[in-house]
Amino acid sequence: MATSTPPGTGTLLVSCPDRRGIVAALAQLLYGHGANILDADQHTDAIAGQFFQRIRFDTSEMRVDRAGLERAVTEVAERFGMRWRVVLGSERKRVAIFVSRYDHCLYDLLLRHRAGELACEIPLIVSNHDDLEPVARQFGIAFHTFPISAESKPAQEKSELALLSEHRIDLVVLARYMQVLSAAFIERWPARIINIHHSFLPAFTGGKPYHQAYERGVKLIGATAHYATTDLDEGPIIDQDVARASHRDAPADLVRKGRDLERTVLARAVRWHIEDRVLVYGNKTVVFE
Repeated sequence: MATSTPPGTGTLLVSCPDRRGIVAALAQLLYGHGANILDADQHTDAIAGQFFQRIRFDTSEMRVDRAGLERAVTEVAERFGMRWRVVLGSERKRVAIFVSRYDHCLYDLLLRHRAGELACEIPLIVSNHDDLEPVARQFGIAFHTFPISAESKPAQEKSELALLSEHRIDLVVLARYMQVLSAAFIERWPARIINIHHSFLPAFTGGKPYHQAYERGVKLIGATAHYATTDLDEGPIIDQDVARASHRDAPADLVRKGRDLERTVLARAVRWHIEDRVLVYGNKTVVFE
């Protein structure tokens, strides 16, 4: 199975205020330590005055270890005011999937993972119901149920956080998890919780967007994958897509069309995250596809 960053390679992601010399400094840094740049992608937001870059490099002849490379990057980062991270090909992200009773996004992610499209580990599935435990069993993944009520939510979330820590989880995917996470939970996982919302945000937020879309008579419906924040359905958007709708579509037709979108949009967002293609700034993202 392929890895998100193949063995023998690394990825460097940086963002900082835009100024001259950034690209040259990073290229010289990697060259000077024996790393060969395989590809590089960059973007400048002229309005915000911000620079973003993703560099993938060969580490097979690198003359320093990870710690040495990070020290070198830190020196350059201090000069340019950079936020940065280095990911090596030997590292695979560990993903927990949160679900309730809808299974379409869960099945899609697990099948893509089995096929090698999602280069990560999925050690556990978490739910507030036990309906989808047979799906987890089918794929050989541990399933953990935490029933949620207004009274039990704080204690259950504490248990969930302990479980995520125990399994060294890097990313939480809300695959139609029909619960609102608390601020305390979300703040522990900044830009590491991906949610799929069944509308083209910012339109039709909340619990029944397809029914809202039907009442409004829209001609396009959509789905949005975004990072969860304490502002419900308003986090940085990673990916979106739409499908045509018409006056002939009942709410059930919109739900059917929407579920196809939810699957593909969520899968793309998860793949881009685990391949370290997403940089967050403000309430926006840069996605190096």
